[in-house]
Amino acid sequence: MNWITNYVRPRINSMLGRPNRDVPENLWIKCPETGEMVFHKDLEENKWVIPASGFHMKMPAKARLKDLFDGGEYESLPQPKVAQDPLKFRDSKKYVDRLKDSRLKTEQEDTILAGLGTVEGVKLVAVVHEFSFIGGSLGMAAGEAIVKACERALAEKCPLVIFPASGGARMQEGILSLMQLPRTTVAVDMLKEAGLPYIVVLTNPTTGGVTASYAMLGDIHIAEPGAEIGFAGKRVIEQTLREKLPEGFQTAEYLLEHGMVDMVVKRHDIPSTLARILKMLMRQPAEQVAPAPVAVSA
Repeated sequence: MNWITNYVRPRINSMLGRPNRDVPENLWIKCPETGEMVFHKDLEENKWVIPASGFHMKMPAKARLKDLFDGGEYESLPQPKVAQDPLKFRDSKKYVDRLKDSRLKTEQEDTILAGLGTVEGVKLVAVVHEFSFIGGSLGMAAGEAIVKACERALAEKCPLVIFPASGGARMQEGILSLMQLPRTTVAVDMLKEAGLPYIVVLTNPTTGGVTASYAMLGDIHIAEPGAEIGFAGKRVIEQTLREKLPEGFQTAEYLLEHGMVDMVVKRHDIPSTLARILKMLMRQPAEQVAPAPVAVSA
């Protein structure tokens, strides 16, 4: 790490009021758990996991796909075209403006990215939510992208793995957003009827209508450490029940203990774990490791 270039010079420029467009705003990222400051390049190289604490930060969708597939190579599935702002919705700003801002920020058409490739030789379709795009919310574009990804998996006769990261249904699309819940559920049922595995890797956060539909329909549910998984938020539940919820409620570890997820797997181990599970489900032979040669004395 070059401290003169990456730290000293930006500090001097900021004190002198000089603009520095070469240095990103998030040069240092704070660990939510320990408060440790981590250089963003170090965090990116460690798959967005804080090295010291092991805290799993949100991972960009493009980085997730590149990390998952063999050699980082895969075929990007096209983003389906849907009606834009069908309800002409406006809150503090127009919905069309929110879409423009999110597209500029993420360089994506909507919250879903999908790709076809191999993981340790196993062909699969992967679907990933981008939480930075309006909280990874489920709208018509996202729902259609998931349906098309399921159809592609059917055509390729391969498994589908999905990585939800969402605050739920997109309020700016109203009932049209809620209709994506049954649509995606039907698409998942098509995979199951064809005997193709459907694996869900729950990431932080997975909440709302996404949890109430395709995120909890997997043949196997894997969760990243510390991921928040649930329907309503903890504060809403406490206010409704007027009771204090247990420590760690709605975390991946709590759900594992209570039988809601099958395993909690660190991000670095997810590709190999998926490959091992899918080889068993698809009845593919595991890699055979040749035994070490034994020296024979003369």
